Amino acid sequence: MQTNGIMGGLYRVSEWIMRFSVTNLLWLLCSLPVVFFVLTSLLMEDTNQLIMNFIIIAIISPFTLFPATSAMFVVVRKWLTGEEDAPLIKTFFKGYKENYVQSMLGGIIYCILFAIMIVNLNFYNQYYTDLQFLSIFILILLAIATISLFYFFPLMVHLHLKLKELIKNAIVLTVGKPLYSLGLALTNFLILYISFEYFTFLIIIFMGSAMAFCSYYYFNMLFQKIQTIRENSDSE
Repeated sequence: MQTNGIMGGLYRVSEWIMRFSVTNLLWLLCSLPVVFFVLTSLLMEDTNQLIMNFIIIAIISPFTLFPATSAMFVVVRKWLTGEEDAPLIKTFFKGYKENYVQSMLGGIIYCILFAIMIVNLNFYNQYYTDLQFLSIFILILLAIATISLFYFFPLMVHLHLKLKELIKNAIVLTVGKPLYSLGLALTNFLILYISFEYFTFLIIIFMGSAMAFCSYYYFNMLFQKIQTIRENSDSE
């Protein structure tokens, strides 16, 4: 196969497109129940039906979406650590199996936290409109919890930690490194916005794997920086 010149460049681009699209499709297939209810939610106008759909999504996500996402991060980790040619399907399902229990338990904890915060936010907005600072505080907590998810998965596939330590470190990184966290949040929001507003086909072939790639890239930069600081402090 031609590896230099224009043909070599085209081959490498097509190879990366294939990697992203296959990984994204595997992620969607393994999250199919969540995907179904998310898509039906976009078509609903009745508020009660919408709330019911969100409840169902929250219940099934830990058993489908979270394990599939952890498997996708296993694949992305291979790419960013120099193992681009690792078999996609085998690597994905191996990661799915190995991280299923931990990702499922993490998903249950995160979904409960999100549910509590959303219920409280709705309650304060309805009955305590004069206490806006409480709503703002809950929104900040929601943002921290959401961003910490993008650290939770890289930590899971990169380090062998207990669930409590995973969630704790994900939150510590979110709060302790605000610039990285802001960049991570904005990048993923941009991918979501472009995918849903302009190029919906990207949802199928690119969105999830691109978000995982960017999230792990940010995490890896941050992790390497922390490791360097520790090594320098140890050598002094």
